[in-house]
Amino acid sequence: MKLIKTTFLLCLWSLLAVAQTEKPNIVFILADDQRANTINYLGNEEIITPNLDKLAQEGTYFKNTYIMGSYSGAVCQPSRAMLLSGRYLNNLQKSGAVIPKEDITLGETLQDAGYNCFGIGKYHSDHKSFARCFSDGQDIYFGGMFDQWNVPLHSYEALSHYKKFMLPTIEDAHHSSEIVYKQGEYTFGGKHSTEIFGDATIDYIENYSDDKPFFIYTALMTPHDPRSTYQKYFDMYDTAQISLPPNFLPEHPFDNGELRVRDEKLVAFPRPANVVKEHIRDYYGLITHNDAKVGEIIQALKEKGIYDNTIIIYSGDNGLALGQHGLIGKQNLYDHSGKVPLIIVGEGIPANQQSEALIYLSDLFPTICDIVGAEVPSSVETSSFYASLMKAETPHRDYLMTTYRKFQRAVRDDQYKMIKYNVKGQRHVQLFDLVNDPWEMNNLIENKKYKKEVKKLQSAMDELLVEYNDQVWTEE
Repeated sequence: MKLIKTTFLLCLWSLLAVAQTEKPNIVFILADDQRANTINYLGNEEIITPNLDKLAQEGTYFKNTYIMGSYSGAVCQPSRAMLLSGRYLNNLQKSGAVIPKEDITLGETLQDAGYNCFGIGKYHSDHKSFARCFSDGQDIYFGGMFDQWNVPLHSYEALSHYKKFMLPTIEDAHHSSEIVYKQGEYTFGGKHSTEIFGDATIDYIENYSDDKPFFIYTALMTPHDPRSTYQKYFDMYDTAQISLPPNFLPEHPFDNGELRVRDEKLVAFPRPANVVKEHIRDYYGLITHNDAKVGEIIQALKEKGIYDNTIIIYSGDNGLALGQHGLIGKQNLYDHSGKVPLIIVGEGIPANQQSEALIYLSDLFPTICDIVGAEVPSSVETSSFYASLMKAETPHRDYLMTTYRKFQRAVRDDQYKMIKYNVKGQRHVQLFDLVNDPWEMNNLIENKKYKKEVKKLQSAMDELLVEYNDQVWTEE
């Protein structure tokens, strides 16, 4: 009897050891242009996001997640490159258009840790780095934006012959027979991008049979414009009932250096309130469409019986103004454009927790490594916020600095944020109390009461300019 008992205990210990070392699957869903305050459960009562609401309840939400910035109007390109490489903005190659071999990607790292890595959807860097990052993929779009209903796509197998695939297109059939060639292998004409990428994710989950864990990276193209989707999602909103943001302005109060970039031209100057509300309605509709597809992906995980052993991450690559501060796009350093949602859910992840930690989106790379026990490559410059994930009150960074082109810089701590502008010799400085003024409406820079805070923020900015290898910014 003693021998049987001992044998049973040894088997039990063995099973427990396997369970403890088994790596979880990872599903990472990245939205395009979705700003932080676009989830109902987290405070936006006008938007409809039942599945994201439930994710936020089941996991940890990071309230202060920022992108590092961009040196071009295509903010999503460096954002996604930093996320997948863990590199600082100033150390990217061609603003993230190329991820060189020496910058080891998240997918390569997870492959070395025993994962099958599957890439789906929008990829804004070179096709060679995609092939390194992922061991397989489907319905891959290389580019920044496109018609949501006719996305030119590539298969993973075709990446070695990437430049050979060009889709002939007649852009103005009513007036011309001229053929324009778009980079792509095939299209699903008339099928929306969110459906294409979401269905590819579900298909992979349903048919997965390998013993190895998987990492799925599903990069959506919405709610980026052109903001078009099924009418049913728009019909869920009454434009007349949508509120203008408290910081709505017809025009930005001064030249920030990027007032006439492509995004800003989507709405007339000065901004008509009714038109801005229509843009917000469309934006919300696309996010609700994303939310519905997230629900289907979660259901597929549950039906496969692997939901409990899967880490789900939902975030966005940057935000969007849509009328705030008189702006429409994301080419600025206000929170509406630089701050993104971040939800992490899974076994061992604290539930219904909201963290105040200051983090960069690109800090996810080393954090994911810590979650699954993978070694962080030496090329990664960002830092893991795993401690903040496991305990909400644990700080991560004391300061964050963000960048837009050569003429905007911002730095924030746990309460105050300073934005500095140097546009054609014209300088402006803003100071906001983000705790008491989250909409960044009351500029405190002239108030001598905050002189100490300004000095601290300036000192932090000076240090971070050096640490992040910023050789462009000048206050002269």
